[in-house]
Amino acid sequence: MSLRFVFGASGAGKSTYLQKDMIEKSMADTKKQFTFLVPDQFTMQVQKDIVSMHPNKGIMNIDVLSFGRLYYRVMEEVGKKEQLLLDDTGKNLILRHLALDMEEELPVIGRSMRKVGYIHEVKSVISEFMQYSISPKDVEKIMQTAKDKPVLRGKLADVKKLYEAFLQYLGDKYLTTEETLDQLAMALPSSEHFRGSVVALDGFTGFTPVQNRVIRALLQICEEVIVVITKDGESDLFDLSRKTIASLEKMAKEENVARGKDIVLEGKPVTRLRKTRELAFLEENIF
Repeated sequence: MSLRFVFGASGAGKSTYLQKDMIEKSMADTKKQFTFLVPDQFTMQVQKDIVSMHPNKGIMNIDVLSFGRLYYRVMEEVGKKEQLLLDDTGKNLILRHLALDMEEELPVIGRSMRKVGYIHEVKSVISEFMQYSISPKDVEKIMQTAKDKPVLRGKLADVKKLYEAFLQYLGDKYLTTEETLDQLAMALPSSEHFRGSVVALDGFTGFTPVQNRVIRALLQICEEVIVVITKDGESDLFDLSRKTIASLEKMAKEENVARGKDIVLEGKPVTRLRKTRELAFLEENIF
């Protein structure tokens, strides 16, 4: 088990390098599973790139998945408790139902819940809370820091009540997309499909706490986890990249996962911006 990074500036060819490397390794060892883990909007593009690049014009033992598709892939293998998966529309309907029932208990945002789009905004806030593992108790702690801001404190108090009611309503029957990653993290150790495989994460600027729990589970069972990081120099622009690296290295150390040899690409001039000198100059000299 090992963790390694592929570093480089924007457009330096990190993804292309990794795709070629994974194709070569997948052809050398056809029994091993190789997986690209990318944001939802990039899955089709990465599949297309790999197929175009592959000598056999097929991805064979290479998978391209998002975190959401990885959940379904693992659950199909290990089995799961039957729960209804809620999409954004389902969340909005439940929150609207709860808000109407609790209107008198929500003195600040209660009446606003009838406005067009307001339910959607509240849903987004609650989704963010769940994505970043912020519980109703954590919201209460945030309220303590807003003592001198009565309107904010009041809104947070109302959102906390709705959040608690929403979680209670879900119970064991419904599952939100944010909760699927926690279930994925718990199920991954039982997956034989991904045990001993190579997983590469590309296209992410950083990871949420629930995504980090999935990566921790992957570190425990995969032969190698590779993470592509955009980093060029020590400017504040790449502070998030440094935090991501430190977080993953800490995780690997806690799991006794070895550090592999990192790849640093020095793509100058910036490959993707070569035909646009002004943007290339800006990329190299910003800050």
